[in-house]
Amino acid sequence: MSNTPEDPELLPEPANLRFLRRLVTVLTAVMIAGLVAIVSLIVIRFTAATRAPVPLPSEITLPAGATASAFTQGGDWYAVVTTDNRILIYDRKTQQLRQTIAIAPAD
Repeated sequence: MSNTPEDPELLPEPANLRFLRRLVTVLTAVMIAGLVAIVSLIVIRFTAATRAPVPLPSEITLPAGATASAFTQGGDWYAVVTTDNRILIYDRKTQQLRQTIAIAPAD
């Protein structure tokens, strides 16, 4: 007569094997949750990027002798950087010059 039981399902599961099975199950759940989070963030970012941008002004009147080198805009303003080291900030609604900022030369 042998010492091994006839039915392998009657053997108790070792504690290490039970722990390992639970660990793999938890890891699988965490990986699925992480993948869902990454996909949802990508979808949110791409839908936000496809919104219509703020319209650009059709024409900007610069002061005499100023030449534009860069342009940027905010919610209710836009700014033009000139080649003579000034930043001209205009009001978006009135198209009037709101502020002039002189850029100090680097030392």
